[in-house]
Amino acid sequence: MQIAFHRNMIWILVATLTLSALAQQTAQPTSTPQPHPLSGLERYRNSRIAIFMNDFGELSRYRDANAALKAPAPGENRVVFFGDSITDMWNLTELFPGKPYINRGIGGQTTPQMLVRFREDVINLQPKVVVILAGTNDIAGNTGPMTLDQIEANYTSLAELAAANQIRVVFSSVLPVHNYTPQSQELFAQRPPAKILELNHWLKGYCAAHGCVYLDYFSAMVDDKGFLKKDLAEDGLHPNLAGYKIMAQLAEAAITQALSPAPH
Repeated sequence: MQIAFHRNMIWILVATLTLSALAQQTAQPTSTPQPHPLSGLERYRNSRIAIFMNDFGELSRYRDANAALKAPAPGENRVVFFGDSITDMWNLTELFPGKPYINRGIGGQTTPQMLVRFREDVINLQPKVVVILAGTNDIAGNTGPMTLDQIEANYTSLAELAAANQIRVVFSSVLPVHNYTPQSQELFAQRPPAKILELNHWLKGYCAAHGCVYLDYFSAMVDDKGFLKKDLAEDGLHPNLAGYKIMAQLAEAAITQALSPAPH
């Protein structure tokens, strides 16, 4: 009888302690997990979901302009400037007055997107030369992580498509970047200078081996630290007018070289 009494007392004690612990846990306020702040790249990707899903190459951007464009006139040295926002923001009419140069840049694009639209925005326009400026958004990962090998494979595909359609290729170097201003910090962090150097080294070698023209913007726009000269871009990436004037002179020389008869 006494043993049973002690057992009951033990169970009552255990139950009391358990209920007390549960009550304390319930009384403690629960903290709501705070969402992890999105990076600029994550915000950009989220804003582009509809485009990535419905028109990955953004073929709609120039569809009407391409349809309205007439075939090149006899003897016309038509050139297509093909690229991302650096090309998109370039006022070709201002810096190449009277030249039959066509802008087919789209902000934010990577080489996979450019491959998707290369036929509509370059081949079908029948240019003699295409000036390709790409790669910086690939390094940044605008459409997802990419290795240098993958970027180089896309460059190769663009060059081979152009060659198959008798279009001469000018491959532009990736521009340097800087972090000298508040608005340049994140763009710079997404584009490690070492990767830009490595990709440009490959591009130069590819051009030498495959008869393309290498357009070296990098050397003319880099400072003694290996960064983009501060006075050429406020955000560390996109050239201002002073930057575009430097690029225009180099591009004109590269186009002239591309149009010259190939040495026998």
